[in-house]
Amino acid sequence: MLRKLIFPILLGVAGCGVLVSLGVWQVQRLAWKENILTELDARLSGAPTPFSTAATEDADEYTRVTLSGTPAGDELHVLTSGTAGGTGYRVISKFMLDDGTAILVDLGLLPLDAKEAAPLVAPMQITGTLLWPDDQNSSTPDPDLAKNIWFARNTVAMADVLGTESFMVVASTATPSDPRLTPLPVETSGIKNDHLEYAITWFSLAFVWAIMTLFLIFRTTRQKDA
Repeated sequence: MLRKLIFPILLGVAGCGVLVSLGVWQVQRLAWKENILTELDARLSGAPTPFSTAATEDADEYTRVTLSGTPAGDELHVLTSGTAGGTGYRVISKFMLDDGTAILVDLGLLPLDAKEAAPLVAPMQITGTLLWPDDQNSSTPDPDLAKNIWFARNTVAMADVLGTESFMVVASTATPSDPRLTPLPVETSGIKNDHLEYAITWFSLAFVWAIMTLFLIFRTTRQKDA
């Protein structure tokens, strides 16, 4: 009898061990992600500081900045959905700072039917967030340069096309504002944190595995009794 029980017991212990360890790992990932979101919230709620080209991604991403200058009128359109403003194009503008430096500014959402509308070219004061977006992945289509339709924000590629420095500021407010656009400020609510759901899933599977193991042991002992 004992020999027949060895396999289901080992199977149960091994399976539950793997599933529980995956659940624990997700709990650890949850704590890690919550710490990151707390840090990002602190940066996003901080007082804005003047933009500087000395900023770096590691030290300054998600910090709030102010800048003044003028849109050059050259812009890239990123097809976007699921935003607070609905579906449209994120407008990534070549923005000339007062000191002559050109950077990228995400000015907000352009409605699909306003793609050909002329941009506002006027001196602006902007408050926004420094961002190095990572929208692009291996499945993202290449941009349609002829139609000026992009499918992800890529700071380096966009800076190369527009002839700017590789900095992007996502505008929260612009004065005056371009009447075509709805600002899409950076918020942590848009950052996924599914680790709790994953942890619950793994722990639930471990529980189910344990029940199935007990049932298998019960069946094995019943067969012996028969």
